[in-house]
Amino acid sequence: MANISVIVPVYKVEEFLSRCVDSILCQSYTDFELILVDDGSPDSCGAMCDGYAEQDSRVHVIHQENGGLSAARNSGIDWVFANSDSRWLAFVDSDDWVHPDFLKVLYRTAERTLCKISACGFFLTSGETIPRDQDTEPKKLSADDYFCENFHEGATPAACGKLYHISLFKHLRFPIGKLHEDEFIVYLALYEVGSIGVTAARLYAYYQNEQSITRGDWNPRRMDVLEAFEQQIQFADRTENTRLRKRVTEQYVFGTYEQLKDAPKVYRKELRKKLRAALKLAGECGSFHMGWKTLWAYEAAYPCKILWWLLSRLHREEEAA
Repeated sequence: MANISVIVPVYKVEEFLSRCVDSILCQSYTDFELILVDDGSPDSCGAMCDGYAEQDSRVHVIHQENGGLSAARNSGIDWVFANSDSRWLAFVDSDDWVHPDFLKVLYRTAERTLCKISACGFFLTSGETIPRDQDTEPKKLSADDYFCENFHEGATPAACGKLYHISLFKHLRFPIGKLHEDEFIVYLALYEVGSIGVTAARLYAYYQNEQSITRGDWNPRRMDVLEAFEQQIQFADRTENTRLRKRVTEQYVFGTYEQLKDAPKVYRKELRKKLRAALKLAGECGSFHMGWKTLWAYEAAYPCKILWWLLSRLHREEEAA
């Protein structure tokens, strides 16, 4: 049996699937298996997955009715628990791809730091080759330092670009039907283990797909991330983690503000209510940063156009002076 199970959800990505799968199959670390979850894809992806399984015994394919990204990842996790004795899990999205040393460096980082989660940096791309950064000595960071500070490009709540000990998923699953699903569970895994091994090497290529729901026109499902922030704040309160609470509250304020700017009128009342609640929480943090972006957030939550116009004009005059 393989030491690492790599799970790839597949849906309507026939243009990108080969690039993704080929990048995994050519890893310099070879003790892994690849689980391709065909999430009811209506194009040729299902057949492409079967073709890879016929060519390479490390590839296993699951075909299921469409249930979304979370459901596909969960099916892959369930398959591993039922059919494999691998000790580690990694997630790769099917329009992304990875460096040939992706698994080797992540596994080495986990071993050297004695952590149950390791993470690498990522590379935002529209199709370019992944740059191979010079190897650096892995660091061991606390969950707080990793989640609350931007020490390197890999410090994100994304599920991808990380290696997880399989024990973390005995009871942890991705939320079905949610957008920004990573925001709901990755922080729970981080704070369960307490520390994470990190490498600054950018080994994960995150493809900037302009057709994705998170980059296209505003969609009500984008508000799912605000629900995730609310849960993170509740977690911070339960664990009395003031540092986490401040970090997430700032995200909650500015995330709500950005959505309020883009959302259709029918959703603005709900978002304005959330923004007011977020600003109230921010005020309770005490050290919340009061920059100009914060002032505009207050303006969006409590419209007072003449006052804010005068303040912005005064600010422009001060800058000109």
